[in-house]
Amino acid sequence: MSGQKLWSKSATSTSEQVEAFTVGRDKEFDVLLAEYDVLGSLAHTQMLESVGLLSKEDRDQIHQELNNILAVIREGKFVIEKDIEDVHSQVEWMLTQRLGEAGKKIHSGRSRNDQVAVDIKLFLRAQVLHLKDEAKELFDLLIRLSEQYKDKLLPGYTHLQIAMPSSFGLWFGAYAESLVDDLELLAAAYHIVNKNPLGSGAGYGSSFPLDREQTTRLLQFGTLNYNSVYAQMSRGKTEKIVATGLASIAATLSRLAMDCCLYINQNFGFISFPSELTTGSSIMPHKKNPDVFELIRAKCNRIQAAPNELTLLVNNLPSGYHRDLQLTKEILFPAIEEGKACLQMMRLMLSNIQIKENILDDEKYKYLFSVEAVNELVNKGVPFREAYRQVGNQIDKGEFHFDHRQGLHHTHIGSIGNLANDKIAAEMEKVLTKFS
Repeated sequence: MSGQKLWSKSATSTSEQVEAFTVGRDKEFDVLLAEYDVLGSLAHTQMLESVGLLSKEDRDQIHQELNNILAVIREGKFVIEKDIEDVHSQVEWMLTQRLGEAGKKIHSGRSRNDQVAVDIKLFLRAQVLHLKDEAKELFDLLIRLSEQYKDKLLPGYTHLQIAMPSSFGLWFGAYAESLVDDLELLAAAYHIVNKNPLGSGAGYGSSFPLDREQTTRLLQFGTLNYNSVYAQMSRGKTEKIVATGLASIAATLSRLAMDCCLYINQNFGFISFPSELTTGSSIMPHKKNPDVFELIRAKCNRIQAAPNELTLLVNNLPSGYHRDLQLTKEILFPAIEEGKACLQMMRLMLSNIQIKENILDDEKYKYLFSVEAVNELVNKGVPFREAYRQVGNQIDKGEFHFDHRQGLHHTHIGSIGNLANDKIAAEMEKVLTKFS
């Protein structure tokens, strides 16, 4: 096979050193786009036939071979061969080998620029939906745990100082509701990726009578990027918006992982996990290290850097296509995979969480109930500032006592006694409709 590229005008080959530098890791990520490249070509060639730029016979032959290639891709057997530059060239070369001149006709009215743009939009749309599904599974688990452990009290902290009584129900529910807001951002990203750039060519449209609305319908996009210049300008911006939605989920996971690292610590001792989900020490036989949570925390913190990386990559680019945009793949694609893995591992860990009984009976938590004591006096008619002073004096003299086992009376929405998980679940359902 010749090393000449499909875009070459002569037989002069590109310097191997230059080629290695410019291609970089692109082939590695292009394999992930293969299915979407074929789907884009199926829609494009269907449209070409409908506007008279491709015969029905050629279209039928092309569609048959494209579907054969699609089957190979879905079987995991597709490769970009050594002398082929990218996924688009590989698909076109395979068609040309099988169909001859007909295979070369699929590029009419199209540029590699809008091929890449539509492939990435289709890929990211699918990935956003995967992330949504993974986050929803974690959400459902958190709501179940919140209900299961709603009566198990837990010390609440501010400034890492003992503050007020909380509960595992409140704790799990907090992270469930956090995911609702995260999916609001992801839903916004979904609407951005669900716009068709195909037909924008190199960024300035085409003199062919392309039916861009038809390819939009065929590829099941919600709408299209109308302006051909903006269709190309959406490269990089789209990736950054998806990264922002992903980063919001990662921030929730990182914070939850940090809580778990603290709560499993012997000085807290609120939760534990089976030995097979923790790791030991090479010299300390008593250790049960929360390595999974530490790595979730680290990976999710790194994921949160992705929007900033993409900002720095595209921030000073003028309109039009630039090769800089190639690097968006190696920033965002691995981050998406890490995000999905972290969601899955968090579910695995929390599915096996073990909650300690009677945590608040420990003497060190007796001042946790100082606000309860103040509120009890207020309910008896004592002004708040006077009640605060009385309880403060009891604490200073070591005379404070409050029996929490008689029950806590938190009844407003979102408190220990009224978790409002049904309301939170309803909010999640509203967000999920935005992905339709």
